[in-house]
Amino acid sequence: MRDIISKILPTVFWCGLFAYSMYRDRSRYRNVVLLLLTGMSVLGFIYSLFSSEVSGVLVLITTILVALAFLILPFFLFVNGLYMIKREGRSLGNLLSFLLGLVLIAGELSLFLWLFSILVAPEVGINMKALVPYSQFFAFYGLSTGYLSVTFVSFLLYCLFLQIIPHRRDFDYVIIHGAGIKKDGTVTKLLADRCDKAIEIYRKDPTSPYLVPSGGQGSDEVCSEAEAMRKYLVSQGIPEDKILLEDKSKTTMENVTFSKDLIEKRPGRKYTALVTSNYHIYRAMRYAKRAQLKAVGIGSRVAPYYYPSALIREFVAVHKERKHLILFAIGYLLCVSPVIVIMLTA
Repeated sequence: MRDIISKILPTVFWCGLFAYSMYRDRSRYRNVVLLLLTGMSVLGFIYSLFSSEVSGVLVLITTILVALAFLILPFFLFVNGLYMIKREGRSLGNLLSFLLGLVLIAGELSLFLWLFSILVAPEVGINMKALVPYSQFFAFYGLSTGYLSVTFVSFLLYCLFLQIIPHRRDFDYVIIHGAGIKKDGTVTKLLADRCDKAIEIYRKDPTSPYLVPSGGQGSDEVCSEAEAMRKYLVSQGIPEDKILLEDKSKTTMENVTFSKDLIEKRPGRKYTALVTSNYHIYRAMRYAKRAQLKAVGIGSRVAPYYYPSALIREFVAVHKERKHLILFAIGYLLCVSPVIVIMLTA
């Protein structure tokens, strides 16, 4: 009994800490790390329930599967990037998946060359003198891309987790984040999907919330994004008196801030949902916290091929914030510090 308790205590601790952190604020970056640690502790507890022989086999299988996943990730991103370019064109945003795939493939190759030169080559008598001067660079670059891969995958897992956790219904307001519209003033597929998710919430909600399409008019747009969404919502059967337009915002932060101002002027309860594309939920919730708007993030679907590049943009945007950039840099230095020490003392 004591043995079981001692094994389960770490898992209870990490699960409890993660649950408390999620309860307090789902937009905090610490949740990304806590989710990873919680998952590892749960697996550790499950493995501890078996005999040492079975547990060892399970750990080996898990290690192999994780290693394969990280080996496949760069090639998946590379192929996805090519498909993204074919479908969406050669803009920088559409190249992100392709470029990250190239960076990670080069990192895996560097790590392989480093490990091969120090572990395999001496044993089989292969002369690696030509690569010796570059071995420390291979180690440094390989570990750097390894850290980037782990950080990105952890971010990806948390963004996926945000989409599956349950949330209350009975909303009072549903904010729909704007996106670009077509030249004729109609909604794009991306924006239509966001509106459809809001309509789904509206129809399932027992009290019929107000829908708040949010988005201003760009210099090349014939009407505001909010107006384009309003027309779409009405065409889908949403009553005009259940739609509140916010048509001044130009950015995601303004979407949240101006929508909050609009809601705050109205009487009654203000339980709010933020509807945006599924890859954008985490950052939208961060903006909501900054605007002091209490809201639940709900994601609409996007085409699977579009998701990786979109998530990379989100990853970059979040880590451009000063606090996250500092934390990312600290973690990175801890990861590569052994190689840096060797390079400086060599």
